[in-house]
Amino acid sequence: MTKLSDLPNIGPTVEAQLQRVGITTPQELQAVGAKDAWLRIQATDPSACIQRLQALEGAIRGVKKSQLPPDVKADLKAFYQQHKIAQ
Repeated sequence: MTKLSDLPNIGPTVEAQLQRVGITTPQELQAVGAKDAWLRIQATDPSACIQRLQALEGAIRGVKKSQLPPDVKADLKAFYQQHKIAQ
């Protein structure tokens, strides 16, 4: 895989957001991690939601976000609650 959009959960919109924040390859996404990548996206798009965070984690793991283990989803939810921007 050479393009971000080759990963599960990553469509053209999320791919463009990742590229805008300096993440241009699947390897870079894996190195940065879902949480940091999401924080970077949120800095440019305050509407970034929990589904985007889960999608990024799923992309790194090579699975659909619905297939993330419950403990991972719980961890991501806690992280999201801690870092979301009130709108």
